Amino acid sequence: MPTHSLSLLSQALALGAIFLATLLIPKILQWRTRMMKLNAIPTVGSSGFFTSYFSARAFKTDAREIILEGYNKYPGQAFKVPLPDRWEVIVSGKEMIEDIKKASPLDLSFIEAITETMQTDHTLGKPARVDTYQVDVVRTPLTRNLGIKFEDLRDEIKTAFADEIPAKETEWMKVPMLYTVMKIVSRTSNRYFVGLPLCRDPDYIRLNIEFTIDAFNGAKTLQRYPNILKPIVRQFLTDVPTCLKRATKHLEPLIRERLRKEEEYGSSDWPDRPNDLISWLLDEAQGERRKDIIYNIVSRVLLINFAAIHTTSMTFTNAIFCLAANPHLAQPLREEIENIVAEFGWTKAAMGKMWKLDSFLKETQRLTGIGGLTMTRLALRDFTFSNGTVVPAGTIVSVASYGMHHDNVLYEEPDTLNAFRFSELRGKEGESLKHQMVGIDSSFVLFGGGRHMCPGRFFAVNELKALIGEVLITYDIKFENNGGFPAPNWSGASASPNSLAQVMFRKRIPSSA
Repeated sequence: MPTHSLSLLSQALALGAIFLATLLIPKILQWRTRMMKLNAIPTVGSSGFFTSYFSARAFKTDAREIILEGYNKYPGQAFKVPLPDRWEVIVSGKEMIEDIKKASPLDLSFIEAITETMQTDHTLGKPARVDTYQVDVVRTPLTRNLGIKFEDLRDEIKTAFADEIPAKETEWMKVPMLYTVMKIVSRTSNRYFVGLPLCRDPDYIRLNIEFTIDAFNGAKTLQRYPNILKPIVRQFLTDVPTCLKRATKHLEPLIRERLRKEEEYGSSDWPDRPNDLISWLLDEAQGERRKDIIYNIVSRVLLINFAAIHTTSMTFTNAIFCLAANPHLAQPLREEIENIVAEFGWTKAAMGKMWKLDSFLKETQRLTGIGGLTMTRLALRDFTFSNGTVVPAGTIVSVASYGMHHDNVLYEEPDTLNAFRFSELRGKEGESLKHQMVGIDSSFVLFGGGRHMCPGRFFAVNELKALIGEVLITYDIKFENNGGFPAPNWSGASASPNSLAQVMFRKRIPSSA
């Protein structure tokens, strides 16, 4: 090769090396700086470059034990655990929780954390992340209409139970609990959201149950691919597009009819307009929000169902398991329900007076829960807690809720079910609000905290009380052979009720309630 050509090649290689160095060196330095900050936080498991992968695999199956180990070893402090693709920082203690509650979303972002973990732009819809008006709908009209629409909720609960659990007074009926509960909760929630007859449509019920699973599975798949490929992966390697098509088939006619009525009357206040989720979302979707209105409303109805059915079904199933494993609890709860319903009827006001039932539901969630972590945030820039702990930008931060709920400093005999723990606490002067299930309680963080505390918790708790009330008034329940509470299924930091567990139901002789 001529000397001149060699010289040009050498220059090209040198320029290429310089170009790569200018790209890589800042990233390497940034990574080293970030790791130095993370290394200052103690690790539960291994922190070695290669050995941490073994600890990440262990977190998949033993997350509950790992979270408890960190919580007990570093009380009121932060610790970190390795995950397959990142480190997660876990905190505890009132001071650090208050720091998260008060943090600006520019520092610790709930939205960005969910975007990363759930891949929301591709699973739950980018418009709902960019413009979160569905949260305002849940917080205001959905919650405020509970009293007005409670009769509909109650009617669907009675009908759904009669259809799904047609038990007789003369014999016991085995019921596969979790899936049956999901069908009942889907019907009940959607009676409130979209009304009859759609809430009872078999395909629509299956869709809302399956979408939760498909969205979680889709997120796991999408996390394995770079951003540039995610739209293609979503379309061909997940079931999310199919779910959206099915939802559109069911909801588009309802939405278009509402829009036609608005145009006909020149107002959104037309005669006999349904008072439901679709109407409330359309009320918020004015101006620029009316663009691509069918997709925007359909995706938000799916999103609200995703949040409502998933958590309520697991909470309700855990409560039924606790009742079946502790039959002595049925009578005091039943007496409270019957006495209050006799005076106030099946109303939202009556639900608020059921302190024992509220306590029972809160205690079952404290004891079993639906996971080990809550209040998850993504640090958008370096964040310093008031105790001096620094979490570098790009790090996921969560609260060790399972550790808190099983802390013997916060709770007497924390590993024992004390059904009326919270109703007894509410009986003390000045404590009646703090210890109710929807209340703000620094030692109970099921619904999160701060500005992102679950806006749907009032609807969820009232629905749960009405559901459990129907079980107690209508049925006797037990486990076959007097079995105990079935162990939940843990996958990473998430926990779900045993999907194979069955509960025995027998219809009670109807009472005056």
